[in-house]
Amino acid sequence: MKLIDDVRNAPKFWSIRLSVLAAALSSMEATMPLFRGTLPDGTFAVLSMVVAMAAVVARTVKQERLK
Repeated sequence: MKLIDDVRNAPKFWSIRLSVLAAALSSMEATMPLFRGTLPDGTFAVLSMVVAMAAVVARTVKQERLK
C-alpha cells in the first residue's frame, strides 16, 4: 500500500469529509430507538447512502484550492 503524495491534506478532501459524515449517519441509525416517533425509520440510513454517493462523486472532482 502506498500513500498519496499530499496525505497531509487528506482532511481537506471533500471525499474524506463526506465519508466521515456518512459513517456518523450510519452510526446514528443505531440510536434510532431514541428518536422513535420523531423521525421515520431509515432516515439516517438514507442520508448515509446519499452522502456516501456524494463522496464517490467528490473523489473524482479535482479540488483546485488544495495546491
